Amino acid sequence: MTIRRLSLVAIGLLLFGAAGVVARHVLMPAAPAPTAVAGVDADAVWRARLPDLDGRGQALAQWRGKVVVLNFWAPWCPPCREEIPGFTRMQTRLGEAGLQFVGVALDAPEKVAAFAEENDMNYPNLLGGPEGAALSRQAGNRLGGLPYTVVFDRAGVAVASLSGAVDESRLEALVAPLLRP
Repeated sequence: MTIRRLSLVAIGLLLFGAAGVVARHVLMPAAPAPTAVAGVDADAVWRARLPDLDGRGQALAQWRGKVVVLNFWAPWCPPCREEIPGFTRMQTRLGEAGLQFVGVALDAPEKVAAFAEENDMNYPNLLGGPEGAALSRQAGNRLGGLPYTVVFDRAGVAVASLSGAVDESRLEALVAPLLRP
């Protein structure tokens, strides 16, 4: 091949590569942002204030800006008891990356406190009572079953709602993209 022909081939390859880059960014937009879950009144969740295990009112809004996993549970609920060790492990592993679990317990304060202590729960637990049950419905739990979990992104948008026990690996796969800066 002549130098002229090699030059034309090189220029052609460069143009082809540049066209590919442009096509990727123009014709193939980035993955869409997660959409809000229908039936979840996020505003009601962020306005809510429930007592912690010491009886002090805690505003859920204090955790806005983090990836929040809001879990409605009770100590007497077998699937709740099954998923909590995974939540505790995830809070330890991913808390510094911006993950925040918040439990809303629907049982007597002394039972919740005893369970939390026995199981080394390392994230905040709020006492639900009637307000917690109402909040659960506002968060999309139409059937009122336990456990019920809602995942919020850093902007406070509900991106997933999960009924029943949540598998640790499934939940981690769901929250991992939300934790990226």
